[in-house]
Amino acid sequence: MADILSSSRQTDEVSNPAGPMTLDLNDPELEFSNLVDAYITWVLAVINDEKLESEDQLLTDDISEDALNAMRFLPGDVTSAIETSLARVYDVDAEELANLLFPED
Repeated sequence: MADILSSSRQTDEVSNPAGPMTLDLNDPELEFSNLVDAYITWVLAVINDEKLESEDQLLTDDISEDALNAMRFLPGDVTSAIETSLARVYDVDAEELANLLFPED
């Protein structure tokens, strides 16, 4: 999974030499797919770091911030579908994933 996320970030770095792209909510070019990508990236990073026992930690503050911004604009059905789909793909219990994504204080 680290390869999936790193290849995505490498593409961003080629098109944006300053580093990985973060969501600019004022960008007129911002599309729905950018919001979905940000949310998927966050869920994948959490699964990787918490469940797959990977040596590479993928979750960064930028990824978390982008996901939180994306959640403001994504319908709950979309975020729920993303979480459910990725939980199935990576064999993670949906409730456990929800607790990892949104830990209760």
